[in-house]
Amino acid sequence: MQAPDADLALIVPVIAEAGAIARRYFGGTFKRWDKGKGQPVTEADIAVDRFLRETLRAARPDYGWLSEETEDDLARLDTQTLFVVDPIDGTIAFMKGRPHFTISIAVVTDEVPVVGAILNPITGECFTAIAGCGAQLNGRAIGTSAATEVEGCHMLADKTMFAHPGWNNPPLRPWPTMEIENRNSVAYRMALVAGGGFDAMLALSAKRDWDIAAGDLILREAGGKVTGHEGTPLRYNSPAAIQPTVLGAGAALHPQLLARIKPIRLPAH
Repeated sequence: MQAPDADLALIVPVIAEAGAIARRYFGGTFKRWDKGKGQPVTEADIAVDRFLRETLRAARPDYGWLSEETEDDLARLDTQTLFVVDPIDGTIAFMKGRPHFTISIAVVTDEVPVVGAILNPITGECFTAIAGCGAQLNGRAIGTSAATEVEGCHMLADKTMFAHPGWNNPPLRPWPTMEIENRNSVAYRMALVAGGGFDAMLALSAKRDWDIAAGDLILREAGGKVTGHEGTPLRYNSPAAIQPTVLGAGAALHPQLLARIKPIRLPAH
């Protein structure tokens, strides 16, 4: 295992080059297909994944590898440290020519992210963090918002989720008025909350490790809190590599949101 600052120094120029690959496809003509269950993929996803896998693994041959577009090798479970990568998070936005997709890279050690980078190749936003060292956007320190109230907060999530009739069944309760937007990339949602432009993000459907590992670290290093809907911290590199839910918010707002969603009982995955 390398020092975290050395890993970030490796990742930053590599993710920038991966962004250049994605931009070459963005807005143009490219092959696309469906992996099943409504999961689209494009040749851009594959090209970025191949570049990242070859470059990062050549530099860190002792690290494991987990990526959305690479066949899962469970040998990763025997490694202390691994890369967790989403070559294009927000493929639907990418296919539609919307600048709401990202490239996400985390280094996970002993089930916890210790280095993270999220790049939006179109806007040029590069969010980074090292555990214990704070979070940055393009080299500038960032922090979460100081919001304390659910009512009126600026939320990144699926708007229809808050209108579900199940919220009327105690101990759940209906949501107050919020400013709700969404981004196709879950990693981007987490990074935007870390930057303070939004107060919180919430997903009550399962996400994969590669969707959120880097965002988890970046948001927490920005002063926020990230948990599942029951309030437990997220752990990474399990055999399934699935997180049932994720809530990320500033430290003052997180407990207010958690109190509303903690009673939810979800089916087992």
